[in-house]
Amino acid sequence: MNIKIQSVKFDADKKLIDFIEAKVAKIDRFIDNIVSVDVTLKLDKDFDNGNKVATIKITVPGDELLAERRCKSFEEAIDQGLDAIRNQVDKYKEKLK
Repeated sequence: MNIKIQSVKFDADKKLIDFIEAKVAKIDRFIDNIVSVDVTLKLDKDFDNGNKVATIKITVPGDELLAERRCKSFEEAIDQGLDAIRNQVDKYKEKLK
């Protein structure tokens, strides 16, 4: 599985990158044929709803699973995004049957 992490207009520290890689690697348990995972992190100006935006795109043969979450921290946004991806994985597996 190829994991690509991109931070827009800031440099993500090693701790955050390690956290993302550890969390994303676990999604491999739910679906086998992942081609690539793209994680994009960016800062937004909306401080009320959370200014940290995480977009997770998982490419599987014939489809893409996408989740974007806005939270107060990147860790929380990644956790919520992966929960949404897990739900999409379940729907994707049902569609394959």
